[in-house]
Amino acid sequence: MAILVTGGAGFIGSNFVLEWLGCGSEPVVVLDKLTYAGNLENLAAIRGDERFTFAHGDIADQARVAGLLREHAIRAVVNFAAESHVDRSIHGPAEFIQTNVVGTLQLLEAVRAFWGGLPAGPKEAFRFLHVSTDEVYGSLGADDPAFTEEHLYQPNSPYSASKAASDHLVRAYHHTYGLPVLTTNCSNNYGPYHFPEKLVPLMILNALGGKALPVYGDGRNVRDWLYVTDHCSAIRRVLEAGQLGRTYNIGGRNEKTNLEVVQTLCSILDAVSPRAGGGSYWEQVQFVKDRPGHDRRYAIDASRMENELGWLPSETFETGIRKTVEWYLANPEWVLGVTSGAYRDWVDKQYGS
Repeated sequence: MAILVTGGAGFIGSNFVLEWLGCGSEPVVVLDKLTYAGNLENLAAIRGDERFTFAHGDIADQARVAGLLREHAIRAVVNFAAESHVDRSIHGPAEFIQTNVVGTLQLLEAVRAFWGGLPAGPKEAFRFLHVSTDEVYGSLGADDPAFTEEHLYQPNSPYSASKAASDHLVRAYHHTYGLPVLTTNCSNNYGPYHFPEKLVPLMILNALGGKALPVYGDGRNVRDWLYVTDHCSAIRRVLEAGQLGRTYNIGGRNEKTNLEVVQTLCSILDAVSPRAGGGSYWEQVQFVKDRPGHDRRYAIDASRMENELGWLPSETFETGIRKTVEWYLANPEWVLGVTSGAYRDWVDKQYGS
């Protein structure tokens, strides 16, 4: 028996796979389409590990998924596969609908057929865990209470709308067909192997490269920040003991404005990798036009995870962000491999040359 991890070569998925194999002996099969953010180098540390199998493919390919489920006697599916960048969804929403909505539907259909044919014992033990985002809940005011699992869905971007639709499909497959599902909605992740179009790695790499540090609007948009390995441990806990059909919010209880995040990164870099010409990296900050529909604040109430499943994050923002900076400084070859011409073209398009 094994677990199937879709999108397992991406940022959070690859961290989950590495953590999974570091914590136990159960084999893992990774299915990944290897789009721009999927990178086999994220999994280089387990290349050759007999517990690890990689399959190149799309979650929308039912036949491909069905074959993997049968061949590897899959006992659980953890679905990370998604288009996940808000900015890209604004420029090209159709791809997000195709992957996040249609892809999730096809994946659910393949899993439902496989699960339906299992003997009683394996069928009862089977799990489908769907990884989603806090962005489905919309935006909070400065004094609003944090998102709970009962918060209304109010997505404001094509990305969050596509993830909301996938959440609803997963819920429907549980209530209509009895599929044993679990859903997690997480806050902003950061850490190793993060594709450098997102805020934290973009700031680190632009700072080191002597480039502008582009900050949207006034920089006071608030996010709750969660170190990626804490997210992985929470998913393992939900998979192990979560109540079927239930949603679990996963957060770090680290609300920070974008400006606070950038200031922290600049302070760490000033200390561990000072600018050649002197001065602070903060001097490279440049405010740019805000993106359309930019949600003002997200905040996660993770009380259900804490009270029902006994999970708490291990990293504070201060310890996690320092580890993240140190990882990027220690892995220039990985950075060079992912910051291709296509990536540079995207950054120029989004923020200006």
